[in-house]
Formats: sequence, structure tokens, C-alpha cells
Amino acid sequence: MLVNSSKPIPHIIQQHAEESAILHNIRLRQVSAPHVKLHHLRRIDDRIAAHLDGLAVAGEYGLKVCEEALENAGVGEIFTATVRAIEENDENRLDKLFALGSAVLKVQFGLTSAFSWVSAQFLKGIGAKLLISTNPLKQRAGIDACVTHRVDPGMVLTSLVHHNDTVLRARALRAAGEMGRHDLRSQCEQYLSDKDITCRFWAAWSALLSGNRTNAMDVLEQYACSINLFQQSALQLILKVLPMVDSHELLKKLAVDTTNVRNLILGAGITGDPYYVPWLIKQMDDPKLARLAGESFSFITGIDLSYLDLERDAPEEVELGPNDDPENNNVQMDEDDNLPWPDPIKIQMWWNTNSVNFTKGKRYFMGKPVSREHCMQVLKEGFQRQRIAAAQYLCLFDPGESLFSTVAPAWRQKRMLEKM
Repeated sequence: MLVNSSKPIPHIIQQHAEESAILHNIRLRQVSAPHVKLHHLRRIDDRIAAHLDGLAVAGEYGLKVCEEALENAGVGEIFTATVRAIEENDENRLDKLFALGSAVLKVQFGLTSAFSWVSAQFLKGIGAKLLISTNPLKQRAGIDACVTHRVDPGMVLTSLVHHNDTVLRARALRAAGEMGRHDLRSQCEQYLSDKDITCRFWAAWSALLSGNRTNAMDVLEQYACSINLFQQSALQLILKVLPMVDSHELLKKLAVDTTNVRNLILGAGITGDPYYVPWLIKQMDDPKLARLAGESFSFITGIDLSYLDLERDAPEEVELGPNDDPENNNVQMDEDDNLPWPDPIKIQMWWNTNSVNFTKGKRYFMGKPVSREHCMQVLKEGFQRQRIAAAQYLCLFDPGESLFSTVAPAWRQKRMLEKM
């Protein structure tokens, strides 16, 4: 890598390190945001890349600044330091970063995501070593790199699916579905009764993507119908596969418990049946549910509420999420931040005119019946949550197809889309 011979300017290099860490943390939210498209992601990715380039040009001084930032390490700081260590092929620094990641669990994602971020040329020799390491964190980083770079880890993944470390086993089970490893379906099915809730979920998730439409479905339905960490993820996948009649039955089970109303709204949108549209419009009268109902309405109809001016201003009396009041103890983030506020009167008028274009009992996704061609279009042009759904549909169309990575750097995603 070329290094500028001129003396680095300390405050500029410090700014590069700080900004790359901050922007990485912002990006973590943007990859699943309801208002971000691929070209928006490209903007922040270009900014991150520019700051990382600034650190690279600073050479050893840039590495030193990254190391100093680790004294108060967060996800973004360890991401930045790891990217630089990978690009310098500095194994000693990488070992220290993995030691830090093993000691401070909260920063591990920043460490592993760095291997997904860097270009493939920097992983030559490193990726293979990670996968065959005896360090579970290194092996997880190796899996992450393979998944986002679409490089099949081969027989190594087969062995990791059976690893004793539950976190690593869960990551390997998930990767089996992401990589389209149809040959690992039977191994995933072995863990459908795993005692570990995370391993059991990802085993069912990957088995379903690989074509299992029996006991994997049963396991996912259990997750979808009970309060747990994976409830929404289970809903988002199983409702794409269940026959419409069975989808309605699942939603009826959710409706028995009124605390499930948000998941019920989410499920209505995923199911894609226009039958639920009038009910969704009614939910828009409740400020706590309005924006989520608007998103589900868009998932079925395909309309952009903001673009068609079907939104309204936020109600003045509604207070969602933390504010600047020091006496306010509410620190929970607004779940529906960045979603438009739907205007139920305008939307009802739109539906009165356009409902004739939709048939009850039929599955719609973004305004059209689900098809490979339409999902490809959504993957290219949709918002991130819509793109995630489109990627799953494409995988479900052809069990054994690898799952498109909607979290990979935007320029890599663009290249993959062009190849597809």
C-alpha cells in the first residue's frame, strides 16, 4: 500500500479515526433501516472508505491512532483498527484485536464485520487461517468474510456446524442457509431440537431455505408464536412460505394476545394479502402503531407514502423515544423512527380507488404478485427492509441459492447485482 512520505497532521488523522468509527456505527442501523436505499448506503460507505484511506496514507501513525482509540473501545473503534490491521497484513495486531474481542464481548461485531468490509485481495491467506483456527471468534470472522464475499468455505463449514461452541455453531448453521449449502440441510435438521435457542432457530431457518417444508416449518412456527429473541425473524421467513390459509391461522394465534399487536401488523404486511388492508388502515389511527401499519400497507401495495403525499405531520401530543428532558427516564429508541406518518384519510381514498387492482387471498409483495423478476427489481431499487425481504424470496424460489447480502459494502452489492 502506498504511504505518503509527508508528515501526517495529527488532528486530521484523529478525525479520520473518529469519523470512520462513528460512520460505521451509523451504518449498522442503516443496513436494516426503512428509509435507506442502496444508493444511500453507497454514500455512507464512500465516506467510511475515504476516512479509512486517510488512515492508510498515514501509515504507522494511522495505526497508532487506531490503537489509542481502543483504550475506550466500541464497535466502531475496533472495526476501524481491524480494517487497518487486515490491510497491512499485520498478524500481531490482529491477534491483539482478537484477544480484545474475546475479552470485551460488546465489540465483537465490529471486529468480525471488518473482515466482511475489506476487499477480497486483502484476505488472501488470512481467511483460510481464520477458518481453521482453534479460536471460535476467529472462525466466526472467517465465516462472515466468506458469506459477504460469496466464497464457499467448503468442508470447513461442515465441521463447524457441529462445533461444541454454541455461538460458533449457531453462526455456522446460519451460514449454511446464507451460502445456499443444500448439502448441509440434513446436518441443519439434526439441530432442530438443539437445547440452545439460537442454534435451534438458525438450524430451522437454514433448513427451510434449503427446501425443508415440514419439521423446520414447525420449529419456526413455535418461534413465531411466542415471545423470544427470534420471533420477528421467524415471522418474516415462515409467512413467505406458508399457504395463505395457514398464514391466516398463524396470525389468528398471534391475535389472541393483545400484546402481539405489533407482530400482527408486521405479519399482515409479510403475508401480503389485501384482505388485511382495511384493518391496517384502522391501525393508522393509533399513533403508537400508525407508522408500522403504514409500512405493512406499503409492503402489500408497493406504494411510497412520502412520494405520493399520503403522509402527515407527526402528532404534537405524541412522545416516542428519548428527548432532551433530563427528567425523562425514557431511553428506549423509537422503534419506527424514519418511517413516514401515514394519513389514514388520504390512504383510505387511495385504497377506494385502487383496491380493484388487488385480489383478496392472493400474496402480494410491493404491489405485485411474488415473482423472481419483481423481487430482483425490489432488490435493486427498494428500501433496505424491502430488499432484505426480496433477497429471502429469491432464495426461497430456488433452495440451494445463496442469500444475497444486503449488508455488504454497497459497491460490492452493485457488482453482484450486475452479475445476477
